[in-house]
Amino acid sequence: MAATSHASIQPRHGVSTLVGRWPLLGQRRALVIYLAAMVALDLVAITVFAVTLDFRWPDVYTFAALMGCGAVCIEATRRLGVPAGVSRDLLSAWWLPVALLLPPLYALFAPIVLQALLQVRVRATVLYRRVTSAAAIGLAGCTASVLFHRFVAEPGLLSQGSGPPIIFAVLAAVLFALLNIALIAIAALTAEPDMGWREVLWDKESLLLDIVELCLGISVAIVCGLNLALLLLALPPVVLLQRSLLHAQLQAAARTDAKTGLLNAAAWHREADMEIVRARRTGASLALLIIDIDHFKRVNDAHGHLAGDQVLVGVASTLRGQLREYDVVGRFGGEEFVVLLPGADAHEARRVAERLRTRIRHLAVPADDTLIRVTVSTGVALMYVHGDDLIELLAAADLALYRAKELGRDRVCVSVIQPQPGSPPDEQPHPEPHPLPEPGPHPHPEIPPQSQSQIQAPSLPLSPSSPPQALPRSQSQPQHQFDPDSAPRLGPDLDPPPLPGSQPQPQP
Repeated sequence: MAATSHASIQPRHGVSTLVGRWPLLGQRRALVIYLAAMVALDLVAITVFAVTLDFRWPDVYTFAALMGCGAVCIEATRRLGVPAGVSRDLLSAWWLPVALLLPPLYALFAPIVLQALLQVRVRATVLYRRVTSAAAIGLAGCTASVLFHRFVAEPGLLSQGSGPPIIFAVLAAVLFALLNIALIAIAALTAEPDMGWREVLWDKESLLLDIVELCLGISVAIVCGLNLALLLLALPPVVLLQRSLLHAQLQAAARTDAKTGLLNAAAWHREADMEIVRARRTGASLALLIIDIDHFKRVNDAHGHLAGDQVLVGVASTLRGQLREYDVVGRFGGEEFVVLLPGADAHEARRVAERLRTRIRHLAVPADDTLIRVTVSTGVALMYVHGDDLIELLAAADLALYRAKELGRDRVCVSVIQPQPGSPPDEQPHPEPHPLPEPGPHPHPEIPPQSQSQIQAPSLPLSPSSPPQALPRSQSQPQHQFDPDSAPRLGPDLDPPPLPGSQPQPQP
């Protein structure tokens, strides 16, 4: 199918090659053996069908015409660029007619020709990726060709519009798609057994695109069977569709973070703003999480930045797998992630945050001969409690995150602000440390009871030059007296009022 999605050794929703995420040495060997076997089988098929080929010049002309159309498509879209990670194209519009109209040997050679052109003219990637991609497409096309020619003796019957040849062409096209995806899915699951089948198979959008590709391929085969000159009429629509497809993929790539595949900061802001407007209009609850990897610099220093990137990918994959489809998750920069939970109240936000913290804590990322394990600290903000716009929620969640790190990291904290009724906004009390009540037994067995974190608020408002100061409350220790000289200043004209019994300070 597509040269860099089905046929490339990459997961459908991933952002890095599977080779870059080999978990264990045994799985690495298994993947190498599998890819080598696939290439060897492709070479054996080429040899067998070359020996039994009944050479005819019209077949060569047809093959050259279809490959020429594929080359025109590649050149017409080359300047658009190729989005990072998984991308799609419509080159199946030329591979599939080769499989239907020509002997199986040509179906084995077609992807080699176009993959070589992609390597030279579009993007020079690691050679083994092109080789394995060509082998996967070639084996799928050869199998479809054998099936079609087994039931349709004369491929020219396809252009006469009779029912049976068209039905067998559709079946061969479906087999071509299924086999191509299966070959890549096996490689993906061999490299990363924890990856689900759904991640490397179809989603709704990919299924629709596959149907369009198959319809295009059968239509081009019918046109080509009528007259090779009619390819000049079929080529412009295919080029236009491919340019539109690449343009849409480039737009989508501009919204995502290249390393993790999550929304980047700008796209996340836009999505989050829309969700907050919707929640404000409907009165629905909403929560915001800021998740920060603890001591991430130590990972980079000890194992290198490439291993650090794999940790980011693993954390992002965990977040994506544990959240709902309509939750808005993105990378905020560095080792910080943000999650917006539409419809979540305080209990739900805490439950989700604890589940994410626990899952990430059990995440193991391979690096050299060791496994990297990380923890995260999470700050939580609630709409209508900490603010009703994105800036206020981010500020509250960031303060709660700072508090979580002060308390020892690997925990979840939320700021709880309780305003006094009837007080003007400028006279509202500052946030006080206020632990939430301890929850009962957690509904998810994977979270042990001792992992439940105290959720507290930052103690004092921040001035531009002062970090937040914690004011622990303990019934076993008396409260310290207020010291105006050591207290942080709130501003040039807003010193804290003196406590009862203290001496007033002269104004400067």
